[in-house]
Amino acid sequence: MINLSRVDLNLLVVLETILAEGGVGRAAAKLNLTQPTISHALARLRDLFGDPLFVRRGRTLVPTALTRSIADPLRAALNAVSAVVASGGRFDPQHAPVHFTVAMREPMEQVVLPDLAGQLATSARQVELRSVQVRRRALEAALADGTIDIALDVPLPLSDHVRRQKMEGGSFVVVARHGHPGLGKRLTLASYLGLQHVMVTSRRQGPAPEDLALGQLGKHRRVRVRCRSYAAAFRIVEATDFVLTMPRRYADLLSAGRRVRVFGMPVEVPPLDVCLYWHEAMDADPGNRWLRTALLQALGKKRRGQRRGS
Repeated sequence: MINLSRVDLNLLVVLETILAEGGVGRAAAKLNLTQPTISHALARLRDLFGDPLFVRRGRTLVPTALTRSIADPLRAALNAVSAVVASGGRFDPQHAPVHFTVAMREPMEQVVLPDLAGQLATSARQVELRSVQVRRRALEAALADGTIDIALDVPLPLSDHVRRQKMEGGSFVVVARHGHPGLGKRLTLASYLGLQHVMVTSRRQGPAPEDLALGQLGKHRRVRVRCRSYAAAFRIVEATDFVLTMPRRYADLLSAGRRVRVFGMPVEVPPLDVCLYWHEAMDADPGNRWLRTALLQALGKKRRGQRRGS
């Protein structure tokens, strides 16, 4: 076993940064070091591991099999060390250069990212934020190894190692184009069932929450188009007589400036809750706590706006 007292742990930071940034030059810029310094550190790492770690293919550095095998445990170990150091101090987003990775799906980006970006521009000038999408089946592992810091998603069956905070979802509404021939001042259940619908979903088949609510009444609607983006669905609604059922929090954002009408849902649909997820290992981390607070504030602001709009 290697004696850690003889290992410069800064070398491991260099290795993880080369992996994350994809090259020596970008790693040097990220760590505010010169390229020769990074290259020297990489040479020492190769001696330490007895492996080339990276091979060059054209202008790209490709990690070896050994590097790929240690990437996740290395990242998790560095995150753990960072949490230990940070837990004894304070996190100052104005002066602490740090980047956070948040897993969320495209509709949620539209809800929270504008407010978060405003905070980065004014009160968190050293913070960098990455929004990514992670498969739900891989979400817990990504939180555990530090690939992502926080996730925003629907309620999921994750283990007790993942902490969560639920935010109440908003109501559902129906969006249709101005001048739709099948709609009057209000939307009834009978007229809703007689319309043609576009559904936003990442699945090839299966019901949406509104279909489950209709099913309890023995009713069924006709879905003509399934797509993955609310932005695309809105363009369909504007150009056709199709209608779209969606959470109000997204409809309020997308309907501004568009020639559409927003109706209340003619059948009660349970709200689609949103959960904030983080790993128990990061529960006391000041930086992670700051990010959780910022996300909850952004979500709460949209929720309060919806209540006022209602």
